[in-house]
Amino acid sequence: MSSWNAMTYEGRDTMLRVMRQEAKGFFELAGEPQAWDRLTACANWQVRDVVGHLVDTTESYFVAFDAARAMSGVDPAYPLTGMASRADAQARALRSIPQAELLERARNDFTKMDAILQGLAPEDWAGLTVPHFYMGPLPAFFYPAFQLIDYGVHSWDIREGAGLAHGLSGEVADLLVPFMFVLWQATASPTQDSSPYELGIRITSGANAGDTRVRVGAQGLTYETGDLADVATVIEFDPASFVLTVFGRCNAGTVRGDPRVAQRYLNLFFRI
Repeated sequence: MSSWNAMTYEGRDTMLRVMRQEAKGFFELAGEPQAWDRLTACANWQVRDVVGHLVDTTESYFVAFDAARAMSGVDPAYPLTGMASRADAQARALRSIPQAELLERARNDFTKMDAILQGLAPEDWAGLTVPHFYMGPLPAFFYPAFQLIDYGVHSWDIREGAGLAHGLSGEVADLLVPFMFVLWQATASPTQDSSPYELGIRITSGANAGDTRVRVGAQGLTYETGDLADVATVIEFDPASFVLTVFGRCNAGTVRGDPRVAQRYLNLFFRI
């Protein structure tokens, strides 16, 4: 299933196809005249704020790729713990822009970003280091994943705010599964109880189904794929529930074993 591992160049075409598919659906949702002032699943954000957020983030990617290509220095990454408040302020700063104008800007930004990603050579996919505003230097393949998050997960947010019965695309969820472990590592908060422990995460279906052993200690989180037969506590997720749980959109997962260990782990992270 290498075509579903977007951390490798073999997964490039799948990632870009699904990214474009989700962007198309997002613009259809956000383009409805009655949708603009509707609340979403993002706390206190209306649809217009989500669009503003996408404009803000995508335009920061242009700066990042220019710096990477020019091999020029950039400022140190903004603390990830402050991302939620800063992203909120950046999105709200664009609230006064009319719907048609802001959507056109967002579409143009997506078209430009799509061309940048389409133009990545095989050696660039994992070999080009691009500075992210919040997460610091990252391989270029993270950027189509960020776009998929922006358009796929935020489309879920818009549908949720509209009160629709809905779900997350299986293609989106499958592609994002490997990236969620990275996000967990980046958003783990230190706790007073730093005694080490271990548990398993099982993705039960989809192209990136499998078992992962998680070790938690004072130095953070480590992951290792492999058999969980000797792991006392395992949390099972389908791909969409996994993605939505990691992003704090819901509390999901089937706990096998000690619920105290599972809760200790699931409450380890701050939200972005």
